[in-house]
Amino acid sequence: MGQGNQSMVTEFFLRGISHWPEYQQILFGLFLFMYLVTIVGNLLIFLAIISEAHLHTPMYFFLAFLSLADIGLSSTTVLKMLVNMYTQCHTISYTGCLTQLYFLLIFGDLDSFLLAVMAYDRYVAICRPLHYTTAMSPRLCVLLVSVCWVLTNIVALTHTLLMAQLSFCVTGEVSQFFCDIGPLLKLSCSDTHINELMVFAVGGPVVTIPFLCIVASYIYIVSTILRIPSGSGGRCKAFSTCGSHLSIVCMFYGTVLSAYLCPSSVYSSEETASSVVYTVVTPMLNPFFYSLRNRDIKVALISLIKGRIFIP
Repeated sequence: MGQGNQSMVTEFFLRGISHWPEYQQILFGLFLFMYLVTIVGNLLIFLAIISEAHLHTPMYFFLAFLSLADIGLSSTTVLKMLVNMYTQCHTISYTGCLTQLYFLLIFGDLDSFLLAVMAYDRYVAICRPLHYTTAMSPRLCVLLVSVCWVLTNIVALTHTLLMAQLSFCVTGEVSQFFCDIGPLLKLSCSDTHINELMVFAVGGPVVTIPFLCIVASYIYIVSTILRIPSGSGGRCKAFSTCGSHLSIVCMFYGTVLSAYLCPSSVYSSEETASSVVYTVVTPMLNPFFYSLRNRDIKVALISLIKGRIFIP
């Protein structure tokens, strides 16, 4: 098909969460509430970290960027879904679909990379505590975040540009509530072999390599913690430090690996549930996992809410 055939399709239909009209208002209210909690929670975490000088450490530096990535990931997917549910119009323009795909890949992949970087930070802090200050220097922290940002943009741009080269001869229904690579490839009437190859060659490592790095880091972390004398209290403190991060890792990668590495050939409710968890639920729960288990974050949040940080 020639490039001009792309003009035949100007919009796509997004399947959404449910086709039952009687549930639309309930689902709209539920997802609106979850989205607002996500935005407020992650924004408070970010503001608390940048406002409190004692939180200007590598761990909280990465957490601040994770909060921004979660805001971006949730906004990219949930906002359009809420608009569609409110207007009862489940269409998205061709340009809007590719734009949504681009930002979905950026923020989703950025989450994956940042979780791996945070695992490395915990590894250095627990396994090499005497070298932590020099190993995790501010310059290295900025470099790690910059590399994550550049890599995610390259990956997102590669997939989006390849998708833009495909022809969509018939307006079809995207079997998700957002534009994603897999559902869009199923709708194309072009040869998608190059796209599918890049999904495995580029998309696969983006998920699996950070995940394997996290697993390796925690193998060393757990082995180090178990060597700490049980009566010293160091074990509980070390496990508490890693518990929040490990909880988010399990939830995020559990659903992402299920959705992308074990995809079903047809649309299923399980696939939608997995997508909801890593695009809606996980970003919403991140602030709670990190604030409820972390005394410094709780103190900073209380100070922020009371407005003390704005007093000259």
